[in-house]
Amino acid sequence: MIIPKLLNNQRRIGLTGGIASGKSTITNYIRKNKRIPILDADNLSKELIRPNTIGYKKILDYFGNQIIDKYSSDKTINRKLLKKIIFENAKHREWIQKLLHPQIKEKMIEGCIQYKDNQIILLVIPLLFEAKFEDICTEIWLVKCPEEVQKKRLMKRDHISEKEALNIINLQLDFEEKRKFSNVILDNSDNQNQWIHKISKLI
Repeated sequence: MIIPKLLNNQRRIGLTGGIASGKSTITNYIRKNKRIPILDADNLSKELIRPNTIGYKKILDYFGNQIIDKYSSDKTINRKLLKKIIFENAKHREWIQKLLHPQIKEKMIEGCIQYKDNQIILLVIPLLFEAKFEDICTEIWLVKCPEEVQKKRLMKRDHISEKEALNIINLQLDFEEKRKFSNVILDNSDNQNQWIHKISKLI
Protein backbone atom coordinates (compact mmCIF):
# COMPACT_ATOMS: atom_id res chain seq x y z
CA MET A 1 0.00 0.00 0.00
CA ILE A 2 1.25 3.48 -0.89
CA ILE A 3 1.56 5.69 2.18
CA PRO A 4 -0.84 8.63 1.75
CA LYS A 5 0.42 12.17 2.07
CA LEU A 6 -0.26 13.85 5.37
CA LEU A 7 -3.80 15.09 5.64
CA ASN A 8 -4.37 18.47 7.28
CA ASN A 9 -0.80 18.41 8.65
CA GLN A 10 -1.74 15.37 10.71
CA ARG A 11 0.77 14.46 13.43
CA ARG A 12 1.48 10.74 13.55
CA ILE A 13 3.42 10.11 16.75
CA GLY A 14 5.29 6.81 16.75
CA LEU A 15 5.75 5.62 20.34
CA THR A 16 8.45 2.99 20.74
CA GLY A 17 10.98 1.61 23.19
CA GLY A 18 12.58 -1.60 24.35
CA ILE A 19 10.55 -4.48 25.73
CA ALA A 20 9.23 -3.81 29.27
CA SER A 21 10.39 -0.18 29.08
CA GLY A 22 6.95 1.17 30.02
CA LYS A 23 5.26 1.81 26.66
CA SER A 24 1.94 0.42 27.95
CA THR A 25 2.02 2.68 31.00
CA ILE A 26 2.57 5.74 28.83
CA THR A 27 -0.03 4.60 26.28
CA ASN A 28 -2.61 4.09 29.03
CA TYR A 29 -1.89 7.56 30.41
CA ILE A 30 -2.41 9.12 26.96
CA ARG A 31 -5.58 7.04 26.41
CA LYS A 32 -7.00 8.29 29.70
CA ASN A 33 -5.93 11.92 29.53
CA LYS A 34 -5.68 12.89 25.85
CA ARG A 35 -8.50 12.51 23.36
CA ILE A 36 -6.56 11.14 20.43
CA PRO A 37 -6.91 7.90 18.47
CA ILE A 38 -4.41 5.17 19.36
CA LEU A 39 -3.32 2.44 16.95
CA ASP A 40 -1.40 -0.33 18.72
CA ALA A 41 0.78 -2.74 16.73
CA ASP A 42 0.43 -5.47 19.37
CA ASN A 43 -3.38 -5.32 19.21
CA LEU A 44 -3.29 -5.43 15.42
CA SER A 45 -0.96 -8.43 15.60
CA LYS A 46 -3.48 -10.26 17.82
CA GLU A 47 -6.26 -9.54 15.31
CA LEU A 48 -4.16 -10.84 12.42
CA ILE A 49 -3.69 -14.28 14.02
CA ARG A 50 -7.24 -14.85 15.25
CA PRO A 51 -8.76 -18.23 14.27
CA ASN A 52 -9.80 -18.52 10.61
CA THR A 53 -7.75 -15.53 9.46
CA ILE A 54 -5.16 -15.94 6.70
CA GLY A 55 -2.37 -15.29 9.21
CA TYR A 56 -3.73 -17.97 11.56
CA LYS A 57 -3.81 -20.57 8.77
CA LYS A 58 -0.29 -19.72 7.62
CA ILE A 59 1.09 -19.97 11.16
CA LEU A 60 -0.56 -23.36 11.65
CA ASP A 61 0.82 -24.56 8.32
CA TYR A 62 4.30 -23.45 9.37
CA PHE A 63 4.41 -24.48 13.04
CA GLY A 64 1.78 -27.24 13.13
CA ASN A 65 -0.88 -27.87 15.77
CA GLN A 66 1.67 -27.60 18.59
CA ILE A 67 1.09 -23.84 18.42
CA ILE A 68 -2.63 -24.14 19.32
CA ASP A 69 -3.64 -23.32 22.89
CA LYS A 70 -4.92 -26.68 24.13
CA TYR A 71 -7.11 -24.99 26.75
CA SER A 72 -9.01 -22.80 24.27
CA SER A 73 -12.40 -23.81 22.89
CA ASP A 74 -11.87 -22.14 19.50
CA LYS A 75 -8.30 -23.35 18.86
CA THR A 76 -6.64 -19.97 19.31
CA ILE A 77 -2.88 -19.67 18.92
CA ASN A 78 -0.90 -19.90 22.15
CA ARG A 79 0.75 -16.47 21.92
CA LYS A 80 3.01 -17.12 24.90
CA LEU A 81 4.40 -20.25 23.23
CA LEU A 82 4.69 -18.44 19.89
CA LYS A 83 6.68 -15.64 21.51
CA LYS A 84 8.98 -18.15 23.19
CA ILE A 85 9.62 -19.97 19.90
CA ILE A 86 10.40 -16.82 17.91
CA PHE A 87 12.62 -15.34 20.61
CA GLU A 88 14.68 -18.54 20.66
CA ASN A 89 14.90 -19.19 16.92
CA ALA A 90 16.10 -16.53 14.45
CA LYS A 91 14.74 -18.37 11.41
CA HIS A 92 11.22 -18.64 12.89
CA ARG A 93 11.41 -15.02 14.11
CA GLU A 94 12.28 -13.77 10.64
CA TRP A 95 9.47 -15.82 9.08
CA ILE A 96 6.78 -14.47 11.43
CA GLN A 97 8.02 -10.90 11.04
CA LYS A 98 7.87 -11.15 7.25
CA LEU A 99 4.32 -12.44 7.56
CA LEU A 100 2.96 -9.93 10.06
CA HIS A 101 4.91 -6.66 9.79
CA PRO A 102 3.66 -5.67 6.31
CA GLN A 103 0.07 -6.44 7.36
CA ILE A 104 0.41 -4.44 10.58
CA LYS A 105 1.81 -1.51 8.62
CA GLU A 106 -1.06 -1.66 6.16
CA LYS A 107 -3.59 -1.71 9.01
CA MET A 108 -1.91 1.32 10.57
CA ILE A 109 -2.03 3.24 7.31
CA GLU A 110 -5.73 2.37 7.01
CA GLY A 111 -6.21 3.66 10.57
CA CYS A 112 -4.47 6.94 9.74
CA ILE A 113 -6.84 7.39 6.79
CA GLN A 114 -9.83 6.46 8.94
CA TYR A 115 -8.86 9.15 11.46
CA LYS A 116 -7.96 11.72 8.80
CA ASP A 117 -9.94 14.42 10.60
CA ASN A 118 -7.89 13.99 13.77
CA GLN A 119 -4.86 16.26 13.95
CA ILE A 120 -2.92 13.84 16.17
CA ILE A 121 -2.72 10.03 16.14
CA LEU A 122 -0.59 7.86 18.42
CA LEU A 123 1.00 4.82 16.78
CA VAL A 124 2.34 2.39 19.39
CA ILE A 125 5.00 0.30 17.63
CA PRO A 126 7.41 -1.72 19.81
CA LEU A 127 9.65 -2.67 16.84
CA LEU A 128 9.30 0.65 15.03
CA PHE A 129 12.94 0.83 13.90
CA GLU A 130 13.52 -2.89 13.51
CA ALA A 131 10.42 -3.25 11.29
CA LYS A 132 11.09 0.05 9.45
CA PHE A 133 7.88 1.88 10.31
CA GLU A 134 9.58 5.29 10.43
CA ASP A 135 8.00 6.37 7.15
CA ILE A 136 4.46 6.36 8.53
CA CYS A 137 5.37 8.61 11.48
CA THR A 138 5.90 12.37 11.49
CA GLU A 139 7.73 12.19 14.81
CA ILE A 140 9.10 9.42 17.02
CA TRP A 141 8.89 9.27 20.81
CA LEU A 142 11.31 6.85 22.44
CA VAL A 143 10.81 5.49 25.96
CA LYS A 144 14.00 5.43 27.99
CA CYS A 145 14.47 2.81 30.68
CA PRO A 146 17.65 1.32 32.24
CA GLU A 147 18.35 -2.22 31.15
CA GLU A 148 18.39 -3.42 34.75
CA VAL A 149 14.84 -2.11 35.28
CA GLN A 150 13.72 -3.61 31.95
CA LYS A 151 15.20 -6.96 32.92
CA LYS A 152 13.47 -7.09 36.32
CA ARG A 153 10.12 -6.03 34.84
CA LEU A 154 10.39 -8.63 32.09
CA MET A 155 11.34 -11.43 34.48
CA LYS A 156 8.39 -10.59 36.72
CA ARG A 157 5.89 -10.06 33.90
CA ASP A 158 6.70 -13.15 31.82
CA HIS A 159 7.95 -15.40 34.65
CA ILE A 160 11.28 -16.02 32.92
CA SER A 161 14.90 -16.31 34.03
CA GLU A 162 17.45 -13.50 34.01
CA LYS A 163 19.25 -15.14 31.08
CA GLU A 164 16.04 -15.39 29.03
CA ALA A 165 15.16 -11.77 29.78
CA LEU A 166 18.60 -10.52 28.70
CA ASN A 167 18.45 -12.57 25.51
CA ILE A 168 15.13 -10.97 24.58
CA ILE A 169 16.35 -7.45 25.41
CA ASN A 170 19.50 -7.96 23.33
CA LEU A 171 17.50 -9.00 20.26
CA GLN A 172 16.23 -5.44 19.93
CA LEU A 173 18.11 -2.46 18.56
CA ASP A 174 20.29 -0.69 21.12
CA PHE A 175 18.74 2.37 22.84
CA GLU A 176 21.53 4.72 21.72
CA GLU A 177 20.95 3.71 18.10
CA LYS A 178 17.24 4.42 18.45
CA ARG A 179 17.95 7.75 20.13
CA LYS A 180 19.72 9.03 16.99
CA PHE A 181 16.47 8.79 15.03
CA SER A 182 14.01 9.89 17.72
CA ASN A 183 12.52 13.32 18.26
CA VAL A 184 11.42 12.99 21.89
CA ILE A 185 12.84 10.92 24.79
CA LEU A 186 10.41 9.96 27.56
CA ASP A 187 12.37 8.91 30.63
CA ASN A 188 10.52 6.11 32.42
CA SER A 189 13.38 5.16 34.72
CA ASP A 190 11.63 6.00 37.97
CA ASN A 191 9.67 9.25 38.28
CA GLN A 192 6.56 9.29 36.09
CA ASN A 193 6.07 13.01 36.65
CA GLN A 194 8.92 13.72 34.25
CA TRP A 195 7.31 12.14 31.20
CA ILE A 196 3.80 13.23 32.19
CA HIS A 197 4.98 16.85 32.23
CA LYS A 198 6.71 16.41 28.86
CA ILE A 199 3.65 14.83 27.23
CA SER A 200 1.43 17.62 28.61
CA LYS A 201 3.58 20.17 26.81
CA LEU A 202 3.66 18.20 23.53
CA ILE A 203 -0.02 17.26 23.10
